Amino acid sequence: MTEMPTGSRHESTDLATVTYVHGAGPATDTSTPAAAPVLGGTTGSTDRAAVVESARRVLEGRITTAGAELAKVDKADFDAFDDRPLIPAWMKSAEGWAMYSGVFYRARIRDYRRWVRRQRTDRGHVAQFRRGRRRIHDWVRGFEGIQLQAIAHQAHIAAAEARAAARTARFTPGLMKNKKQLAQREADRTQTVAMKAIAEHKKLRADRRRAYGLRIGAAYGPPLAAISTGYMGAGGLGATAGALATFAGGAFAGRHPVTEETDWSADWRSLGDGDPMTAPMLDEVFRRAKVIGAEETLHIVQMPMLDARGAWSAVIDLPPGIPAKKAMRALSEIASALGVEDAQVSMTKTKGKGARAGRLEIYVAKDLPFTGAADPGPLLALEAATNFWGRIAIGPDVRGLAISISVVERSGLVGGEPGAGKSASGNVILLAAALDPRVILWLADGKGGGDLEPFEHLCEWFEGDADPEAFYEMLKAAVADMKARYALLKKLGKRKVTEELANKYPLLRQKLLWVDELMFYTTDDDYGKKITKLLRNLVSRGRAAGIVTFCATQKPGSDVVDTSLRDLLSIRWALRCTTPEASDTILGKGAAAAGYSAKTIEPEMRGAGLLWAEGSNPVLVRADYYDDDQVELLIKRAHDLRAAAGTLPEGPKTLADQLRGKGEPDADILAVLVDVFNAYDQEAKEEDATGEVNWLPGTVLVDALKTAGLEVTPEKLARLVVREADEKKKRTWQDSPSALNGYPLTAVLRAVQTKYSLTA
Repeated sequence: MTEMPTGSRHESTDLATVTYVHGAGPATDTSTPAAAPVLGGTTGSTDRAAVVESARRVLEGRITTAGAELAKVDKADFDAFDDRPLIPAWMKSAEGWAMYSGVFYRARIRDYRRWVRRQRTDRGHVAQFRRGRRRIHDWVRGFEGIQLQAIAHQAHIAAAEARAAARTARFTPGLMKNKKQLAQREADRTQTVAMKAIAEHKKLRADRRRAYGLRIGAAYGPPLAAISTGYMGAGGLGATAGALATFAGGAFAGRHPVTEETDWSADWRSLGDGDPMTAPMLDEVFRRAKVIGAEETLHIVQMPMLDARGAWSAVIDLPPGIPAKKAMRALSEIASALGVEDAQVSMTKTKGKGARAGRLEIYVAKDLPFTGAADPGPLLALEAATNFWGRIAIGPDVRGLAISISVVERSGLVGGEPGAGKSASGNVILLAAALDPRVILWLADGKGGGDLEPFEHLCEWFEGDADPEAFYEMLKAAVADMKARYALLKKLGKRKVTEELANKYPLLRQKLLWVDELMFYTTDDDYGKKITKLLRNLVSRGRAAGIVTFCATQKPGSDVVDTSLRDLLSIRWALRCTTPEASDTILGKGAAAAGYSAKTIEPEMRGAGLLWAEGSNPVLVRADYYDDDQVELLIKRAHDLRAAAGTLPEGPKTLADQLRGKGEPDADILAVLVDVFNAYDQEAKEEDATGEVNWLPGTVLVDALKTAGLEVTPEKLARLVVREADEKKKRTWQDSPSALNGYPLTAVLRAVQTKYSLTA
């Protein structure tokens, strides 16, 4: 059926030409068909009659269609084509050419985009040029350098042996003929070997220089010739063409990556390989650390950023149901996936507004932190006194931020392996306390090594001999002082000591009790349990009374520090430990399992430790370091501050000063007598080191008393200083012509002890 056009009549109609397969033809009708009407337009009456007649015959069913018979083809050769290409005729039309041009244009656009994307990979032309340049450079260098170094080494050894053999042959005595001959033959042999080695070295060096020059000319001659020729011929444009030709040659040389050249980590790159931190990298890191599943991803709250120190940081949310502690426990695995050391990775739970149980802040340092020289501490630049009631600067964390703590109503424990920096870390707190003239220092050095000795003249009580009995007496005095403080607080109607009360009442001044190497005291057979009991009493009750206690030891296990005492120490500072269990004895059980282990601190990180003072998580901090000269300077400044404030502790009193402190006339008399004996004794020792004065005439003593403003008769002096019978014996004195009555020093000291229970 053919569609009839309804528009105006056309003179002719272009129909599609159909070509049949060779040997086949159209179906034929046996009946004579009626004449087909003219297509389109208006028709005459004859045409109308023919159309009407044709329709009537069709309706009456008088037209029959004979079956079509196709010509039988015995053999059909479907490959019988001529040499013309099978191009559709439509393709030769204008529309066909336009369509083909569009397809070609889009294909070229896609090729260009693929080329741009390829430039970022190892298949890019820049990467090919770099690879080709490296290959050409390696070819130019060759392998002769290694051979030359080996021959040079052999020549040096041979020359040294030849010199040694020649020296032996020269200095061997001629009387030892056999030995002399052997030495000369050995010298000749080693000299021959050395000459051959040197000649071979010179020859190989010349050959290497020649081959190296030839390869340089072959590799770099054509590019230089192309650029220089282009510049001379066409100026800058020619030089550019030569440079492009050189680039093309280098890219051609490196067009195929060799398996040996490929990076072993091409399938996985990390921060340790110099790559930047990205969100896909973090996903892969946490997958490889088995923190999240293979199909899970992290939610990036704060995109990875690089700070001025060259460290990367990011804030992430773990998938639902995964707590941050799981990631923190896998710190070693995450550090391994990042390609860095454990100590370079710091992971903490976020604080403040917006914090979640699954939100984590990860910080990765560029290099191992705390391995360089420590910066000067802030106390050196401080001109005024410190305030021990405020915050104490401890040191920087891994990000370089200053960390400070408050020790008011607190107590602390510092622990770590030997050499981890406990003494230097303790100086941070001790110097801060010493520079506050209001703080009372009581120090005990269980090591007895002199680390605390510079502070001795600032202390009201100092135990530096590692004597458990003396330390026990110190603790008893501290507990008695604590009771006196509470008695005063009760009288004042106050519950605890504040800075205002401490400034008003000297008895309530802050007191720092520092115990170094606590293990030595608590493990003593006689006083260990007593010391532990007093310390527990002082730590648990002394905080509100203004007594701050700090203990330092290597491994505060239960065998060293009773757990009932250790758990009361609220500030924990764990320096490097050899095992996670040792770290847990300082930070508390379960800290290492939660990702906080001082075992991860490297030995190079002296003075660094996990400080658990404030907040819910320990922080890796490096204590400010003060060398011996700086400590001496700060202690001198502390001495001046305390002298100006009148808080320097009183030193040991002489026997005369103790007597004058009694405030009695007889005590004043005895004090003058003791001073007179000391004066004559010192004068005698100046003349003779072995000289001493242990007896003085009564007239000398009475005259000294009168000079001191004390009117004492000889009778009163005899009643005060009672002598035994043999002590009343007269003696000669200096240039006196006759023997004089006098008093021995033993009688004076006996009177002091009898009347006032004082000894020299």
